[in-house]
Amino acid sequence: MSKFEVTDNDEGLELAKRMAEEEEGVGRRPKGWVRYIIPTVGVMWSLFQLSIASWMVLDSTYIRAIHLGFAMVIVFLNYPLLKKTRFGLKFLSATDRIPIADFIMAIVAGVAALYIAIDYTGITQRYGAPNLRDIVMGLILTILLLEAARRVIGPALSVIAGLFIFYAFMGPYMPDLIAFKGVSLNRFVGQMTMSTEGIYGIPLDVSATIVFLFVLFGAMLDKAGAGQYFIRLALSLLGGFKGGPAKAAIMGSGLTGLVSGSSIANIVTTGTFTIPLMKKVGYPAKKAAAVEVAASTDGQLAPPIMGAAAFIIAEYVNVPYVEVIKAAAVPAFASYAALFFITHIEASKLGLRGIPRKELPPFFKTLFAGAHFLVPICMLLWELIVVRHSPELAAFNAIWVMALIMLFQRPVQAMARKEPIGPALRQSFEDIFGALASGARNMVSVALATAAAGIIVGVVALGLGQLITAIIDTLSGGNIFLMLVITAITSLVIGMGLPTTATYIVMASLTAPAIVEIGAMNDFIVPLMSAHLFCFYFGILADDTPPVGLAAYAAAAIAKSPPIPTGIQGFMYDIRTAILPFMFIFNADLILHNVNSWPQGILIFIMACFGNFAFASATQGWFVAKNKIWELPLLLAVTLSLMRPDLIASLIGMPHEQRYYTYLLGLALYGVIYLMQRPRIPKVEQTPAAA
Repeated sequence: MSKFEVTDNDEGLELAKRMAEEEEGVGRRPKGWVRYIIPTVGVMWSLFQLSIASWMVLDSTYIRAIHLGFAMVIVFLNYPLLKKTRFGLKFLSATDRIPIADFIMAIVAGVAALYIAIDYTGITQRYGAPNLRDIVMGLILTILLLEAARRVIGPALSVIAGLFIFYAFMGPYMPDLIAFKGVSLNRFVGQMTMSTEGIYGIPLDVSATIVFLFVLFGAMLDKAGAGQYFIRLALSLLGGFKGGPAKAAIMGSGLTGLVSGSSIANIVTTGTFTIPLMKKVGYPAKKAAAVEVAASTDGQLAPPIMGAAAFIIAEYVNVPYVEVIKAAAVPAFASYAALFFITHIEASKLGLRGIPRKELPPFFKTLFAGAHFLVPICMLLWELIVVRHSPELAAFNAIWVMALIMLFQRPVQAMARKEPIGPALRQSFEDIFGALASGARNMVSVALATAAAGIIVGVVALGLGQLITAIIDTLSGGNIFLMLVITAITSLVIGMGLPTTATYIVMASLTAPAIVEIGAMNDFIVPLMSAHLFCFYFGILADDTPPVGLAAYAAAAIAKSPPIPTGIQGFMYDIRTAILPFMFIFNADLILHNVNSWPQGILIFIMACFGNFAFASATQGWFVAKNKIWELPLLLAVTLSLMRPDLIASLIGMPHEQRYYTYLLGLALYGVIYLMQRPRIPKVEQTPAAA
């Protein structure tokens, strides 16, 4: 429908698209026959990953090495050394060709990554006593890995990993509090590049065996047009309600999270439609962009597909992935419900209504027009949650179903329009080829992030674990709440320069064990899952934290709003998400820890939603009318009573087993606040929304 189209001439949209392309791995655009090299390598990588998920049997170390080798080859072929020309040396920033130097570096990097597989038997026999060749190849791999990570992710991760390497060697010369016995070059190389305790560790294994398949599945959905379908479906369903485009943005972004793990790509897909429509019904540009930022950023929180870090959580905590889904469900869906409530609050403040139904696409027609996209998604969910196949098998089965849909989608449409089938079939093969190449490009940043973060994990494993716990204990004075605040702030700061996956790996390696241990020192049991989800949540929130939140810049470009105020507004919306990790650290019921009853789980979820609603009202200054100053502590009291019934029960002397009865106190207080505000409800609130 033309009224929902946004022209490609829009400069803001073009800027947002360029940002999304950069994040998704589109770097150079060579001319001539060279332009086929990068896509061909990408397709080969995708075919390799599909092979090991189906018929090819390889040792885990071989898989990790080949996975990293493909990623590093693509980085050096696809990303120039510098983004801008320096010193008049244009070849260092060339984007229209691949310089010979980068061809050489790609080959050397690929060989260095594969070295552990090439001489696997010898390296196994020499473990702990590397020869000169092992040391040289190990140092080359480490240096080129840090350079590759710098090119694709930015300097932050490489700098942090470099500081850890420096610390590993200079530990004996540090102040007493952080002094460390240090390591020899032989031990460092052995740990990092000759074992599965460093670069080739668990994060890279998860990237190689699971994450790639989910990213490829998302790339295929995107190439087939599922992203546009999801947002049109959300608009047709929710666009007519008060503030409808904002609600559609939230639903569309949640669904598009299945297509893309990138918050920027999510914004470009959904924000193209929803931001102009939000502005059309009366949302200020800043708030329209901020809603899209909050919705797209939180797309990584929503089960059942939660981004690369969620699969790594399952490996670190040593539980099936479905347990991560279970633990993340209540906080994630309560957070999304609260964002819906916030958009309703903003619409109430501004006296907005929805889009007239006649201007929206009809729901059932829209639903059935793209129903074929739901088949592989439903199959994926069925296999993950009901049949409980492994994530890699579930993703592989969804991929071949998606491939069949892509193969026949265009020919069927051509037949319906009475057009030739041949060109449509050829375009289908091109789409599949393009999706295989795109999936590989999208994976480069994840593969490099997990490998480079493996350096940090490896240094910690060299003996720093207990030292880090002692340092954090000293900084926090043994106070677990202060320790959590320090961890949250550190995650936000580190996450400004790192992708979510890398932020999670770094913080989980450094602080998750410390949270559990320091809690135990204070006779407070923190489930390991809670500690890891805490790091995961704040790694995601860093995506829209000013001043570096790139998601805010992309949305602001589309909305034509100032990026820093947009980021601040988006973070204000996301504060409702920021309290959830603190709550589930102290109340493990929120992650359904030891909760195996459906009625109990549903009760916890509903109360968590209302608690998050109350907190949203407190932070946004509005419930059903503008808050009075004395209503703020009352709303916070509702939040506490509905999210921490255990605390309220202990304060009033109620047995822990009867803690859920304290929900009644919170609901009663919430009702009192409603009665207090009811006489102040603006008249526009009492008029029906647009039909």
